[in-house]
Amino acid sequence: MAEYKILDYEKTRELCLQIFEKYGFSKPECETIVEILLAADLAGIESHGIQRLVRYHNGMKMGEVDIKAKPEIVHETPVSAVVHAHKAMGQVVSKWAMELAIEKAKKTGIGIVTVSHSNHYGIAGYYTRMAADADMMGICMTNTEAIMVPTFGKQAMLGTNPIAVAMPATPTPFVFDAATTVVPRGKLEVYNKKGQAVPLGWVIDNNGADTSDAGYVLENIIAKSGGGILPLGGSGELNSGYKGYGFGLICELFTAIAAGGATSNHAVEDGKNEISHCFWAIDYGIFGNKQQMKENFSAFLQELRDSYKAEGQSRVYIHGEKELESEVEKWAEGLPVNQKTFGEIQAIAAEMGVDSTPYIGTQF
Repeated sequence: MAEYKILDYEKTRELCLQIFEKYGFSKPECETIVEILLAADLAGIESHGIQRLVRYHNGMKMGEVDIKAKPEIVHETPVSAVVHAHKAMGQVVSKWAMELAIEKAKKTGIGIVTVSHSNHYGIAGYYTRMAADADMMGICMTNTEAIMVPTFGKQAMLGTNPIAVAMPATPTPFVFDAATTVVPRGKLEVYNKKGQAVPLGWVIDNNGADTSDAGYVLENIIAKSGGGILPLGGSGELNSGYKGYGFGLICELFTAIAAGGATSNHAVEDGKNEISHCFWAIDYGIFGNKQQMKENFSAFLQELRDSYKAEGQSRVYIHGEKELESEVEKWAEGLPVNQKTFGEIQAIAAEMGVDSTPYIGTQF
């Protein structure tokens, strides 16, 4: 089982900034990428944090990302825009797209921006929190490389296809961010790094049978040889796996289809990487008194917290609370990194000509 080392946030941030600057990104672009990357680690979402650095590094070398890309608006109305990312880094184009959606919402009440021909963009909840911080409702989705097996199938056809929604509230905003698969791909990567078996019911092999071997499933996904992650709810219909499958399809509709991009089963093939996203910002004042709505929602969330607890449980959580509490803890104590990821960071830094020693040391 992998052990963890605690890294200083600011030093880790500086190391990552230097690595991305070596790739050729501008300083503002580096700051955006690293902020979103480490936001996942702060929130306790290891699957989308610094452990993904190796994926981005390999993507650079394979030409999946065009470092000099300039996203282009190819269709626009007062309330919407369709953006061709031209293989831009996902975080860079996505933060800009949500900012555009927010600006449109300030003028018209709603802003919807879709993006095609992009790359992995990190945690969807980051972008919805941008909207919530602007006192708006936020919605964000992305498709990904095909990894979800549809109900009654054994071939990956849809991505992990997360759906995120945020709404301002007190004392903390509501921030829902979840894959439409049982787990995201990044969680399999973490289990594989730790050498741990995944629980049965998460994934299936190329014959459609349950397996607990994360590495084997990841290899099959890359080779497109069958199998993958099950939709939310699991296999078949007994536990409503068809609902997760349907949510994944909804995500494809609002991302790839609305953006004119590639659906998940064609997003990563023939050496191309063409991911699609969508970003919604809604000024909920279009529905009436904003303060009253926020107070009503906050009151309901508090009633949920105060509701009767199951035996042995002391708390009912609101979506986003665990992540915010994790941020407070990790700001104070540092970022945990597992041994394999630590080694990957060292190797990537060395390859890019950056001395990682002053930032993370040499020994795990």
